[in-house]
Amino acid sequence: MIFSSDNWAGAHPTISAALADAAAGQDPAYGSGDWDRRVADRFNEIFEREVAVYFAATGTAANALSMSACNRVGGAAFCHSEAHMTVDEFGALGFYTGGARTWPVAGALGRIDPQALDAAIVRFEHDLAPAGQPMAVTITQATEVGTVYALDEIATIADVCRRHRLPFHMDGARFANALVALDTTPADMTWRRGIDILSFGGTKNGCWMADAVVVFDLDLARDLGKLRHRAGQNFSKSRFIAAQFDAYLSDDVWLSSARHANAMASRLATMLGQSNRIRLAWEPQANEVFGIMQTALREELSSRGARFHAWGKPASFDGMIGDDETLCRFVTSFATSDDDIESFRKLLLASGS
Repeated sequence: MIFSSDNWAGAHPTISAALADAAAGQDPAYGSGDWDRRVADRFNEIFEREVAVYFAATGTAANALSMSACNRVGGAAFCHSEAHMTVDEFGALGFYTGGARTWPVAGALGRIDPQALDAAIVRFEHDLAPAGQPMAVTITQATEVGTVYALDEIATIADVCRRHRLPFHMDGARFANALVALDTTPADMTWRRGIDILSFGGTKNGCWMADAVVVFDLDLARDLGKLRHRAGQNFSKSRFIAAQFDAYLSDDVWLSSARHANAMASRLATMLGQSNRIRLAWEPQANEVFGIMQTALREELSSRGARFHAWGKPASFDGMIGDDETLCRFVTSFATSDDDIESFRKLLLASGS
């Protein structure tokens, strides 16, 4: 009954096997080997165009490197006020860029409001001009609260970016979950909607440790190799990340894993909604489910082995959470099983007895 995070899940067996294969023999280092070239070609294939790919150890590193590619003196990256980049990455953006920072923008349930974004940029360019320069806009797909930007919503934000001549970044730590939720293609969810640079996550969806910066506007890739090297993300044995992506992107492993995680989240949400003990805070769209329960119930479920997290109330959430209640997050993964959900259902039924 582990619903704490998809980061808690292990590795997909196919990816483990690929790592074992990569461990044998020798291959040129620092991204020049056969594994690396094969994966570069694979990224070109799935995005239906030439892209530049730079491996990173973590999503935080991928985000910070992406922002480094967009950096300006006194730079400000506009993001949702509750985005991972601004509340969970311990100032990595500023560290990697030498002083840039995030600039929070409001929006309902994890998604930037385009009008609020435009107003923030305009104000920054005029009233706040001495504070620095706008350098990029970034969205999280899927968001921190399990919602997903529709394709037209991405395009609308891209219009704002183009109007202000700002690069448009997507934090895709749960990229595959959003992709299958929208039933679209990688190209249609990214560069065809105006995305210039992407943090492509594999770790949450079955990889051991594999994230990457994927660049569509190749001008932004000009110095990324140097920036990655300076940041300590230029791996000598990069074939061990390439091997993960090779297996991940082959035979639709990444898509089937995400579909399974999303389906488990949907089943979990249905079960919670029917329990009369927990009410859904909002409808899940990917693999994160948010429910409201009595704090005493949360403590009891946790004491009996269920693992999930209490969560802060989003600023835009207008539902009621009582003084004796807690908003909680449940996350499913490729490894979540029907048995996990059934065990939690039985525990919920037995609670309070």
